[in-house]
Amino acid sequence: MAAPSTGRPMRADARRNYERIVASAQEAFAEQGPEAPLEEIARRTGVGIGTLYRHFPSREVLIEAVYRSSIEQLSARAHELLETHSAADAFEQWLREQVQWVMDNRSLATTLKAGMDKGSPTFQLCRTMITDAAAALLQAAQDAGEIRNDIEPRDLLRFGHGIGVACETVPEAADRMIAVTLDGLRTN
Repeated sequence: MAAPSTGRPMRADARRNYERIVASAQEAFAEQGPEAPLEEIARRTGVGIGTLYRHFPSREVLIEAVYRSSIEQLSARAHELLETHSAADAFEQWLREQVQWVMDNRSLATTLKAGMDKGSPTFQLCRTMITDAAAALLQAAQDAGEIRNDIEPRDLLRFGHGIGVACETVPEAADRMIAVTLDGLRTN
């Protein structure tokens, strides 16, 4: 996870604090939603509230950093899966992880998107990262003859988002919906 550039390098201890705050906030937001108390996030991290505010002057800036970090992780996961699994298995596993991400992070993403211009650098960076990840998985699976050629990267993201939203209150239905979706995407 990259800290935003301020023009000068961040000291190692400041970078560690930044990364730890983002990780703690990610956990707190997953448990309590985007309104989790900032004081609790600072406490979980083991830093004072002043340190949190030095890195993140507002809740919105922290939410943006957590969202960006989670998209970086999900995107990186696509490339890891492609290195360690067959194209078809990587495609399926990542779709499952994307659905879980949507179920776990929808309130955070909704809060962020409500207050963020779609032309903002963070929104554009996240969109590019996740679309590139989906494109890499899809291309590998299509090249292997496993997935239909008329599917586009944004389609894959829409499928994952749709299943995640549909199963948010009934997570036990996600596996069944993913299986049906994959049956429709496969070439045979």
